[in-house]
Amino acid sequence: MDRVRIEQLETQAVIGVYEFEHEAPQPLIIDLELEADFSRAFRSDDLSDALDYDAISQAVRAYCEASRYALLEALAGGIIKLIQANFSVDRVGVLIRKPQALKGAVASVWCERTREEMRQL
Repeated sequence: MDRVRIEQLETQAVIGVYEFEHEAPQPLIIDLELEADFSRAFRSDDLSDALDYDAISQAVRAYCEASRYALLEALAGGIIKLIQANFSVDRVGVLIRKPQALKGAVASVWCERTREEMRQL
């Protein structure tokens, strides 16, 4: 299987379990790892046979900015659902970093699921 990585996608979201975190969006940095078969793109050299990195990035950014979650894990699940619903991707991995969550450290969550695993949730 082939993979695309989109790294250090900067966005923001209202996210957190504490009341003060609900007052304003916080910065997030997201890495995506997308698994798909690029055999057709090898032959055609056509974007319609590949993954549109810009469209995926814009969709994820818009989703995050419109979301309101308590947990990074829940946001990661939402991003996986979004990508699988709108793009031809077999497996999605998401790393979300929340740089302002901890003093002197960066909190992050890594989640990955195939389409089949998401259907079982």
